[in-house]
Amino acid sequence: MVVRGTAALGLALLAGGCASIRDHRGYLIDPALTDSVQPGVDNRVSVERALGQPTIKSQFGSPTAYYVSIDTKQRPFTTPRTSAQTVLRVNFNAAGNVSTVQRFGAENVVQLRPDGHATPTLGRHRGFFEDLFGNIGTVGAVPGATGQAPTGGRGPNGS
Repeated sequence: MVVRGTAALGLALLAGGCASIRDHRGYLIDPALTDSVQPGVDNRVSVERALGQPTIKSQFGSPTAYYVSIDTKQRPFTTPRTSAQTVLRVNFNAAGNVSTVQRFGAENVVQLRPDGHATPTLGRHRGFFEDLFGNIGTVGAVPGATGQAPTGGRGPNGS
């Protein structure tokens, strides 16, 4: 009976170590605060007082503030996966007043998959050993020197 209880306790501890990890990244969205931002009523200062500093500010084009919120899940020994994402975009007009407020979810996220092939480059194709041993004898060498000792008994001033 004691063995079964110990085994059950051991399995419970092992299974608890394999639980998923939930994490939040970015802005903590409070629906009451984000719903309070109204176009034509608020300006940049009132938005930053209500919502805080944005995650991203636009550098070009019309002034825009982005508040990004991402929830992730991670199973043991894997990379984190996005489970929920919300982006609040607040556009400002030239006077600094809110012109539009938009919300986007994970359905607007573009998944980029880099190509795994190598990019061709100009120059020599060197192998591992050529990279490893290719500089032997070149360290400390004088550029343009032929490696021969000067001939004749003349000194540096030609005498």
